[in-house]
Amino acid sequence: MYDKKSLKAEEFINDDEILDTLKYADENKDNLALIDKIIDKARLRKGLDHREASVLLACEDSERIAKIYDLAEQIKKDFYGDRIVMFAPLYLSNYCVNGCVYCPYHLKNKHICRKKLTQEEVKSEVIALQDMGHKRLAIEAGEDPVNNPIEYILECIKTIYSINHKNGAIRRVNVNIAATTVENYKKLKDAGIGTYILFQETYNKKSYEELHPTGPKHNYDYHTEAMDRAMQGGIDDVGLGVLFGLELYRYEFAGLLMHAEHLEAVHGVGPHTISVPRIKHADDIDPDSFDNGIDDETFAKICALIRISVPYTGMIISTRESKAVREKVIRLGVSQISGASCTSVGGYAEPEEEDENTAQFDVSDNRTLDEVVNWLMSLGYIPSFCTACYREGRTGDRFMSLCKSGQIQNCCHPNALMTLKEYLMDYASEDTRKIGENLIEKELLKIPNEKVRKIAAQHIAEIENGSRDFRF
Repeated sequence: MYDKKSLKAEEFINDDEILDTLKYADENKDNLALIDKIIDKARLRKGLDHREASVLLACEDSERIAKIYDLAEQIKKDFYGDRIVMFAPLYLSNYCVNGCVYCPYHLKNKHICRKKLTQEEVKSEVIALQDMGHKRLAIEAGEDPVNNPIEYILECIKTIYSINHKNGAIRRVNVNIAATTVENYKKLKDAGIGTYILFQETYNKKSYEELHPTGPKHNYDYHTEAMDRAMQGGIDDVGLGVLFGLELYRYEFAGLLMHAEHLEAVHGVGPHTISVPRIKHADDIDPDSFDNGIDDETFAKICALIRISVPYTGMIISTRESKAVREKVIRLGVSQISGASCTSVGGYAEPEEEDENTAQFDVSDNRTLDEVVNWLMSLGYIPSFCTACYREGRTGDRFMSLCKSGQIQNCCHPNALMTLKEYLMDYASEDTRKIGENLIEKELLKIPNEKVRKIAAQHIAEIENGSRDFRF
């Protein structure tokens, strides 16, 4: 039985409910009166449930799709303005005991080079990332209780936060590691992590168990219930995601929204972020062997519908996607992107040798961080390196209340401009700095609160004289 308030995976992500939802969507995909009613509801900026959103996903009317895209763009601006948060992944280890058939880290892959960073290597990687200008990392590691125990992850987090190099410091460490216990989530919280991220991969239990034939990740219920344990452990910012291409996308879309609804119903806080990765080529993985791939237009539609269905959530897209795809979906709702990413274990401080490939997937966007920042500003966006909400305690329900009311703009906009100014002064090329200075001058005028605007302008001037790390 479907129950979004249940703590049992098969009740809050209920197969019968998803199948009924898809049937309902098929029956109403041409019901333009209902579709218009759903779009009107979305305009209230309160979101849509999984059934309403699934009807819009099934709709093929070009006029309505155009309205959805326009609305997604406007809602993204209303909640997040033109800010795009920048981050980079840092892979700590590719040792893994699972048998996931879509991931090159799977246990049976005997020819991939296995590697685990020492603390000295972690330090070198972080310094290299700081020298680019990064302030926010997402650490990743395979599941291996011997090689990658929670103690190793905690030690790496401590090392990352301890490094101050020139004007560089990592101010937020998000964590993407396997489902674990409430006790371990408490340890991660105490270590000062930002968001705990865990991709469901697929919400279809039958497919999930086939795609994860061996290892602890085979346990669908334990994996799917991980976010509840994380919140019980005190982590109030969690990030959802599926790997599009493993299962039928409409099924995944409904399941993803049901998970968001569950977190909101049980904990009063929906997902802080939703990621939208698509399966890509990797060491011994051919994405064409999975027959549920989605084209770029369908992918864009999914992104737009996530934005209007869960308007408060941050949406993340990685360098799995090309420049062209990223440009399209940023307009439709994406608010966080990675830049100059390396998906190997190491590789930032020193490039990998060709015979030592440890990458989890191939990168489609290989530009430097400066090139990505320059590109975003040329499109009218504000690259943000801000982590102020996390460090000022605006997380969980406190962040959500500010975001849903629109008040977060009074914090995020000036903070984005100040951290962009820091980047321009410390790391940017001459051309990027010139574009950025002009952008900051224009964007300062858009801060609605006069007092905040004056303080931000003062701090930006002081950053030019050597001060760092102002925040509201």
